Amino acid sequence: MDNSRPLDALNNARNKRVIVDLKNGRQYIGKLVAFDIHINTVLDDAEEYKDGDLIKKIGTIFIRGDTITIIAPQ
Repeated sequence: MDNSRPLDALNNARNKRVIVDLKNGRQYIGKLVAFDIHINTVLDDAEEYKDGDLIKKIGTIFIRGDTITIIAPQ
């Protein structure tokens, strides 16, 4: 498993649960379904968190890549 490039690391996380932190302090946890070269991201079974507290269960969500600070496997 070669993670030498950022998109390779994301590709290896496809269909797995990830944590996505945004510039506005919100955090989304869900299954990484898709992404593009701009890191625009689609999560399934997503949940929204603020300050570590569950805000709501969302389902499928599209997140603009320029709002993301971190994507990490859960």
